Amino acid sequence: MSLDFPGQEKLIASIDAAVALGDDRAITDALRKSLCSLICDESVSLPGCVLEPIADHYARREIYTSPEHGYSVIAMTWGPGQGTKIHDHSGMWCVEGVWRGRLEITQYELAEHDDQRYRFVAAGTIEAGTGSAGSLIPPHEYHTIRNPSDNAIAVSLHVYQRTMVRCGIYTPEEGLPGGNGWQTRGERLLGTDRVV
Repeated sequence: MSLDFPGQEKLIASIDAAVALGDDRAITDALRKSLCSLICDESVSLPGCVLEPIADHYARREIYTSPEHGYSVIAMTWGPGQGTKIHDHSGMWCVEGVWRGRLEITQYELAEHDDQRYRFVAAGTIEAGTGSAGSLIPPHEYHTIRNPSDNAIAVSLHVYQRTMVRCGIYTPEEGLPGGNGWQTRGERLLGTDRVV
Protein backbone atom coordinates (compact mmCIF):
# COMPACT_ATOMS: atom_id res chain seq x y z
CA MET A 1 0.00 0.00 0.00
CA SER A 2 1.07 3.56 -0.63
CA LEU A 3 -0.56 6.95 -0.09
CA ASP A 4 0.21 9.82 -2.43
CA PHE A 5 1.51 13.00 -0.82
CA PRO A 6 3.86 15.86 -1.74
CA GLY A 7 7.48 14.78 -1.45
CA GLN A 8 6.65 11.07 -1.33
CA GLU A 9 9.40 10.21 -3.85
CA LYS A 10 11.99 12.14 -1.82
CA LEU A 11 10.98 10.36 1.40
CA ILE A 12 11.08 6.90 -0.18
CA ALA A 13 14.41 7.54 -1.96
CA SER A 14 15.93 8.67 1.34
CA ILE A 15 14.72 5.56 3.20
CA ASP A 16 15.82 3.27 0.35
CA ALA A 17 19.33 4.77 0.43
CA ALA A 18 19.59 4.22 4.20
CA VAL A 19 18.27 0.63 4.07
CA ALA A 20 20.79 -0.20 1.31
CA LEU A 21 23.59 0.34 3.87
CA GLY A 22 22.80 -3.14 5.22
CA ASP A 23 24.04 -2.78 8.83
CA ASP A 24 21.34 -2.06 11.46
CA ARG A 25 23.31 0.70 13.20
CA ALA A 26 24.32 2.38 9.92
CA ILE A 27 20.72 2.15 8.64
CA THR A 28 19.17 3.67 11.76
CA ASP A 29 21.83 6.42 11.99
CA ALA A 30 21.18 7.41 8.37
CA LEU A 31 17.41 7.23 8.81
CA ARG A 32 17.48 9.46 11.91
CA LYS A 33 19.44 12.13 10.01
CA SER A 34 17.18 11.81 6.96
CA LEU A 35 13.96 12.05 8.97
CA CYS A 36 15.15 15.15 10.83
CA SER A 37 15.91 16.79 7.49
CA LEU A 38 12.70 15.64 5.76
CA ILE A 39 10.45 16.82 8.61
CA CYS A 40 11.84 20.34 8.15
CA ASP A 41 11.66 20.16 4.33
CA GLU A 42 8.67 22.23 3.15
CA SER A 43 8.45 20.19 -0.06
CA VAL A 44 7.44 17.10 1.95
CA SER A 45 3.94 17.02 3.50
CA LEU A 46 2.26 13.97 4.97
CA PRO A 47 -1.29 13.16 3.82
CA GLY A 48 -3.97 15.28 5.49
CA CYS A 49 -5.59 12.19 7.03
CA VAL A 50 -2.70 11.82 9.49
CA LEU A 51 -3.68 15.09 11.16
CA GLU A 52 -7.00 13.55 12.27
CA PRO A 53 -6.88 11.90 15.71
CA ILE A 54 -9.14 9.04 16.80
CA ALA A 55 -10.91 9.64 20.11
CA ASP A 56 -10.30 6.33 21.89
CA HIS A 57 -6.78 5.36 20.74
CA TYR A 58 -3.74 6.67 18.94
CA ALA A 59 -4.07 6.16 15.19
CA ARG A 60 -1.75 3.99 13.06
CA ARG A 61 -1.93 4.75 9.33
CA GLU A 62 0.18 3.01 6.72
CA ILE A 63 1.96 5.48 4.45
CA TYR A 64 4.15 3.10 2.46
CA THR A 65 5.52 -0.44 2.43
CA SER A 66 8.54 -1.17 0.26
CA PRO A 67 8.01 -4.09 -2.12
CA GLU A 68 11.79 -4.25 -2.68
CA HIS A 69 13.22 -3.79 0.84
CA GLY A 70 10.28 -4.88 3.02
CA TYR A 71 10.33 -1.90 5.40
CA SER A 72 7.10 -0.11 6.30
CA VAL A 73 6.31 3.52 7.07
CA ILE A 74 3.52 4.23 9.55
CA ALA A 75 2.20 7.65 10.58
CA MET A 76 0.84 7.75 14.12
CA THR A 77 -1.55 10.42 15.34
CA TRP A 78 -1.64 11.01 19.09
CA GLY A 79 -4.61 12.84 20.60
CA PRO A 80 -4.05 14.81 23.81
CA GLY A 81 -2.81 12.46 26.54
CA GLN A 82 -2.83 9.34 24.33
CA GLY A 83 0.05 6.90 24.75
CA THR A 84 1.27 3.33 25.00
CA LYS A 85 2.14 0.83 27.70
CA ILE A 86 5.71 -0.49 27.82
CA HIS A 87 6.10 -2.40 24.57
CA ASP A 88 8.71 -3.92 22.28
CA HIS A 89 9.05 -4.12 18.51
CA SER A 90 9.24 -7.91 18.21
CA GLY A 91 12.98 -7.80 17.52
CA MET A 92 12.88 -5.21 14.71
CA TRP A 93 14.74 -1.92 14.46
CA CYS A 94 12.65 1.22 14.15
CA VAL A 95 13.30 4.90 13.59
CA GLU A 96 10.70 7.34 14.91
CA GLY A 97 10.49 11.03 14.01
CA VAL A 98 8.19 13.68 15.50
CA TRP A 99 6.46 15.32 12.55
CA ARG A 100 4.21 17.63 14.56
CA GLY A 101 3.79 18.49 18.23
CA ARG A 102 5.68 16.90 21.13
CA LEU A 103 6.01 13.34 22.42
CA GLU A 104 7.30 12.02 25.72
CA ILE A 105 9.38 8.87 25.19
CA THR A 106 10.64 6.72 28.05
CA GLN A 107 13.25 4.06 27.32
CA TYR A 108 13.43 0.94 29.51
CA GLU A 109 16.17 -1.62 30.01
CA LEU A 110 15.31 -5.23 30.84
CA ALA A 111 16.66 -5.84 34.36
CA GLU A 112 15.64 -9.50 34.66
CA HIS A 113 13.07 -12.00 33.50
CA ASP A 114 11.89 -15.54 34.06
CA ASP A 115 9.63 -17.69 31.87
CA GLN A 116 6.55 -15.48 32.29
CA ARG A 117 7.60 -12.22 33.94
CA TYR A 118 9.78 -9.25 33.13
CA ARG A 119 11.19 -6.45 35.25
CA PHE A 120 12.29 -3.17 33.69
CA VAL A 121 14.31 -0.20 34.84
CA ALA A 122 13.56 3.22 33.35
CA ALA A 123 16.64 4.38 31.45
CA GLY A 124 15.51 7.95 30.83
CA THR A 125 12.68 10.07 29.51
CA ILE A 126 12.90 12.72 26.83
CA GLU A 127 10.35 15.13 25.47
CA ALA A 128 10.91 15.14 21.73
CA GLY A 129 9.67 18.02 19.61
CA THR A 130 8.96 18.55 15.93
CA GLY A 131 11.98 17.71 13.80
CA SER A 132 13.60 15.27 16.20
CA ALA A 133 14.12 11.55 15.61
CA GLY A 134 15.34 8.54 17.55
CA SER A 135 15.94 4.87 16.93
CA LEU A 136 15.43 1.54 18.65
CA ILE A 137 17.67 -1.42 17.96
CA PRO A 138 17.01 -4.73 19.75
CA PRO A 139 17.68 -5.63 22.49
CA HIS A 140 17.20 -1.93 23.42
CA GLU A 141 13.63 -1.72 22.14
CA TYR A 142 11.47 -1.40 25.28
CA HIS A 143 9.74 1.97 25.59
CA THR A 144 6.58 4.00 26.06
CA ILE A 145 5.35 6.94 23.98
CA ARG A 146 2.85 9.54 25.15
CA ASN A 147 1.50 12.87 23.95
CA PRO A 148 1.95 15.08 27.05
CA SER A 149 -0.30 17.86 25.74
CA ASP A 150 -3.74 18.58 27.19
CA ASN A 151 -5.04 20.10 23.96
CA ALA A 152 -2.77 19.53 20.94
CA ILE A 153 -2.30 16.51 18.71
CA ALA A 154 1.09 15.06 17.87
CA VAL A 155 2.09 13.18 14.72
CA SER A 156 5.05 10.84 14.42
CA LEU A 157 6.47 8.90 11.48
CA HIS A 158 7.81 5.39 12.15
CA VAL A 159 10.02 3.40 9.77
CA TYR A 160 10.03 -0.30 10.72
CA GLN A 161 12.47 -2.92 9.45
CA ARG A 162 9.48 -4.97 8.26
CA THR A 163 5.73 -4.68 8.51
CA MET A 164 5.04 -4.89 12.22
CA VAL A 165 1.97 -7.08 12.72
CA ARG A 166 2.44 -7.74 16.46
CA CYS A 167 4.36 -6.50 19.45
CA GLY A 168 4.84 -7.40 23.08
CA ILE A 169 2.85 -5.33 25.60
CA TYR A 170 3.89 -5.39 29.25
CA THR A 171 1.38 -5.06 32.09
CA PRO A 172 2.17 -4.76 35.81
CA GLU A 173 1.21 -7.88 37.76
CA GLU A 174 -2.23 -7.67 39.35
CA GLY A 175 -2.60 -7.56 43.11
CA LEU A 176 0.85 -6.05 43.59
CA PRO A 177 0.31 -2.27 43.44
CA GLY A 178 3.54 -1.04 41.92
CA GLY A 179 5.39 -3.01 44.58
CA ASN A 180 7.64 -5.54 42.94
CA GLY A 181 7.98 -4.05 39.46
CA TRP A 182 7.31 -7.35 37.67
CA GLN A 183 5.25 -7.27 34.48
CA THR A 184 3.67 -9.93 32.31
CA ARG A 185 4.07 -9.93 28.54
CA GLY A 186 1.06 -10.12 26.29
CA GLU A 187 1.01 -10.12 22.54
CA ARG A 188 -0.88 -7.40 20.72
CA LEU A 189 -1.85 -7.79 17.08
CA LEU A 190 -1.35 -4.53 15.24
CA GLY A 191 -3.51 -3.23 12.46
CA THR A 192 -3.79 0.11 10.78
CA ASP A 193 -6.63 2.56 10.97
CA ARG A 194 -8.72 3.36 7.95
CA VAL A 195 -7.50 6.24 5.85
CA VAL A 196 -10.28 8.81 5.42
